[in-house]
Amino acid sequence: MGTVVDVVLVLAGVTLVCIVLDSAMRTFVLPRAVVSRLTRIVFRSLRVLFDAIARRFKTYEGRDRVMALYAPFGLLLLVVSWLVILIAAYAFVLRGAVVHDWARAFELSGSSLFTLGFVVPPRTAAGYALSFAESASGLAVLALLIAYLPTIYSSFSRRELLVAKLAVRAGTPPTAVELLERFHAIGWTDQLPELWSTWEEWFAELAETHTTFAVLPFFRSPNPNRSWITAAGAVLDGAALANSALSIPWSPEAGLCIRAGYLALRELADLFGIPYDPDPAPDGPISISRDEFDDAYRRLGGAGVPIRPDRERAWRDFAGWRVNYDSVLLALAGLTMAPYAPWSSDRSLRVRRPPILRVRTATSRGGSAAPRAG
Repeated sequence: MGTVVDVVLVLAGVTLVCIVLDSAMRTFVLPRAVVSRLTRIVFRSLRVLFDAIARRFKTYEGRDRVMALYAPFGLLLLVVSWLVILIAAYAFVLRGAVVHDWARAFELSGSSLFTLGFVVPPRTAAGYALSFAESASGLAVLALLIAYLPTIYSSFSRRELLVAKLAVRAGTPPTAVELLERFHAIGWTDQLPELWSTWEEWFAELAETHTTFAVLPFFRSPNPNRSWITAAGAVLDGAALANSALSIPWSPEAGLCIRAGYLALRELADLFGIPYDPDPAPDGPISISRDEFDDAYRRLGGAGVPIRPDRERAWRDFAGWRVNYDSVLLALAGLTMAPYAPWSSDRSLRVRRPPILRVRTATSRGGSAAPRAG
């Protein structure tokens, strides 16, 4: 009986070690949107706690201060979870293969993991091998965190640079209408294609970094009234309005920006289990009402921005662009608890919040309902 129990303990310990190493590799090393079950459990459980704390605050500023700690604390808790599981895992293996006392097994495991050296392993090949392996495991986990924190914060800084620049061009919170008004007021309408190209690159990097490091979407902007998702919404709506409502030369850069944007948001939707229609119809429903579009149309015209005389055609074209990213934009705004911004987070509560970090497989990832606006 003792032999069977020892074998079970060794197998259980080896399995736990593999789970930890798999989680660490998927979280920090594997360059694609794959999330381990352990990571999901940690972040889902922590989100329940942070949501409960945030609900105690009546103002957005209070909730923002709470949620600003969610992603950093989640990373810390994930590493602590890895270390705790490694201690238990190697204690199981030591108890089953080397020592026959639980206290001794845990003492030796903890000493080896943190390379403290206050407990000498049994002078056997198995004892030395397990002690060396556990020390290497602990160092590897901590080294991964230390090595990849600069990478994570570098991606965060590059993301926030354009978000901050957008506040200058589109206000805080950013709006598509104010973006187009300001570019017209300073005579930069002919530079809009350059803006769309810049944000196309931003969306491409967003898709790469925020799916590789799934915690990045929850890192909040230094300014509580700014957010990467509301900035994305303002730029996408600005490009959609430019190609549908403005009487300026049709811009392929705007169309490419919108396509890069909705593909990036859909990749994040896949990561977080957010459902969406991969190939929506151009006349599909969107969250923007016709009255809201008409108000934006009149405001642009009142500011002297050249607009198309055919408002009905402009509305159809705008809706045809917006339908590609409407639902995922709102869902991500709700998931990240984004600050107020028109046409995005102001209506995100209507969308059911999806589970955190649940990978889904999209049936199609390249569909577009973009109108052929001339």
